[in-house]
Amino acid sequence: QVQLVESGGGLVQAGGSLRLSCAASGSIATINIMGWHRQAPGNERELVARLEIGATADYADSVKGRFTISRDNAKNMVYLQMNSLKPEDTAVYYCNALISSGGLWRSYWGRGTQVTVSS
Repeated sequence: QVQLVESGGGLVQAGGSLRLSCAASGSIATINIMGWHRQAPGNERELVARLEIGATADYADSVKGRFTISRDNAKNMVYLQMNSLKPEDTAVYYCNALISSGGLWRSYWGRGTQVTVSS
């Protein structure tokens, strides 16, 4: 069984920073893509950033220049450094990964961590 667990969310003032972490655990053979999505109340879940092995990172236009995604492949972890936060960044942030386990590739999701940015 594979699990993704996020941490690092919280309440921050506009202009502040937060760092999200996500740890993948379980019977993992290979992790290809790891990334972050977010969902604000009343909105659809949207891609924030993702990082594929051997490729450059993809970012949503709304976070380019403010957020940075990184990975520690040895630890099966992905991070999201969020700077210059804005109230519109308020959302539940979900970790997502494309993982090979038991011979099958599948997309896994964490339960999410709340990020609230006050004005």
